[in-house]
Amino acid sequence: MNTLQRLCDALWCPWLLGLFLLTGLVYSLGSGFFQLFGLRRWWRATAGSLFRRREGTEGSGLSSLQALATALASTMGTGSIAGVATALTLGGPGAVFWMWVSAFLGMMTGCGEKILAVKYQRPAPGEGLQGGPMFYLRDGLRAPLLAGWFALACLPATLAGGSLVQSSSIAASLEAAFGANRAVVGLCTALLAGAILAGGLGRIARVSSTLVPVMALLYLGSGGVILLLNAHRLPEALALIVSSALSPASALGGGAGWTVASALRYGVARGVFTNEAGLGTSAMAHGAARVDCPARQGMWGIFEVFLSTLLVCTVTALVILVSGLWPLQGVPALSGAPLTAAAFSQVLGPAGQGVVALSLLLFAFSSILGWSYYGQQCLRFLAGSDRFLLPYRVVFLLCVLAGAVWEPAAVWLLVDLCNALMALPNLTALLLLSPQALKELNPRRLR
Repeated sequence: MNTLQRLCDALWCPWLLGLFLLTGLVYSLGSGFFQLFGLRRWWRATAGSLFRRREGTEGSGLSSLQALATALASTMGTGSIAGVATALTLGGPGAVFWMWVSAFLGMMTGCGEKILAVKYQRPAPGEGLQGGPMFYLRDGLRAPLLAGWFALACLPATLAGGSLVQSSSIAASLEAAFGANRAVVGLCTALLAGAILAGGLGRIARVSSTLVPVMALLYLGSGGVILLLNAHRLPEALALIVSSALSPASALGGGAGWTVASALRYGVARGVFTNEAGLGTSAMAHGAARVDCPARQGMWGIFEVFLSTLLVCTVTALVILVSGLWPLQGVPALSGAPLTAAAFSQVLGPAGQGVVALSLLLFAFSSILGWSYYGQQCLRFLAGSDRFLLPYRVVFLLCVLAGAVWEPAAVWLLVDLCNALMALPNLTALLLLSPQALKELNPRRLR
């Protein structure tokens, strides 16, 4: 594990951290900070459209909402519950601040990814559409080797971050809440996921469209109640986040071993895992959408980062900080999902443990569905057909079983490594193709 830790640190600090932030800054500056000054426009085009009659899809392909639900199914996974808690214990409260910074800039990174995914989308074998980093790397950047690199890096990422991590968190949470046997949980999860995956993208999109609103309302509603009951502690928690980001030692007494570098490293890394902006994975879901303008789908990319990180992850972090458990002097062993569950239970009692367990089950299971689609897309790109689809699904589901009994710490390190290898070619494409993506945001093109 020490070797894996050193390799991850070498890739992330400072190279990838800087590259993620640089890419978001390029798109933010190039768009005139559209995520902020264009808030009214993108909000009306995304959340505002939920209150209007939903558009249908003419011909094959997903609607914008179906594509968003499929993408959110993967982004709103265990990173929103377990990943934020892990970032807090490894990087301190300051990690939340850097998660906010990366998410603010990542809103435009996500926008650019979705624009390029639709701009370079291609017909999928059989029916429907497909798009994503493989296609804008190959057809937009004219770099087939980088396209292959991304697809090769994405395959193990789907097995690590999309299967092992999600299954591990489901099993750990249900074991802690109800004493469930981890192996049995893994088996049931794999069987249910297999039944849905057999129906292809259409079934995944339909299930995701049902799960995402339910799990978001359940988790945000419960978290909102906790924050309202502890509103008097919110100013202190927010002040701790900001002060810890810039001076952890002075803010926390210097005894926890947190540094600015650790806060930055884990804040950005966990932020990237929760919203996937810069990884390119969620762009594959949006690349299957049939829309009349790439920029319109790009705005859903902004909304996606806002919801998954700036809203859901912030609720997780604040609940932990105002629950009375922080600092973790009396419970040093708590981290990840058990820490989040303990924080909810401090306020809601036994019901809090159940809320987190059910939320984690829904978050992680939907994430398994979304990531399985990404793996299938990359395999199809590499093989040129679906002839390896069945073996991949078998391996993916076996990883669901293995994840239920694997050591979570090792899985998280593997996720960070896979994310780094995926991000390198994708961020390169986003930077070099930024003029094309930003051109699509021209107001005249949106009329």
